[in-house]
Amino acid sequence: QVQLVESGGGLVQSGGSLRLSCVASGRPMSSYAVGWFRQAPGKEREFVIGISWSGGSTSFADSSKGRFTISRDNTKNTVYLQMNSLKPEDTAVYYCAARPQGPVVLAPSLYDYWGQGTQVTVSS
Repeated sequence: QVQLVESGGGLVQSGGSLRLSCVASGRPMSSYAVGWFRQAPGKEREFVIGISWSGGSTSFADSSKGRFTISRDNTKNTVYLQMNSLKPEDTAVYYCAARPQGPVVLAPSLYDYWGQGTQVTVSS
């Protein structure tokens, strides 16, 4: 029903910036809440930040709240994650996920569609 494709990951130095993109197909992204998650080796999947179908953003992680910004462009059917002041602890595979109209939530199990992930590596 919905296919999500992430891009924009890569290797950056500490303090650098990256912009991740999540492009959706199959259904209009405007009707879905979208969340960004990350997972480091040996760690559980962690909610980073999300955006509602109406455009409101939600962030619960103190480690990234002031450094990461989420936005969406429904015309392009794309959600972006702007990451600034990156730290080595941000190193992980980043996934975008979508769920039908509703609030942004933290639990990965409540999201219906997932992208393949994109690797972000931050060197010291």
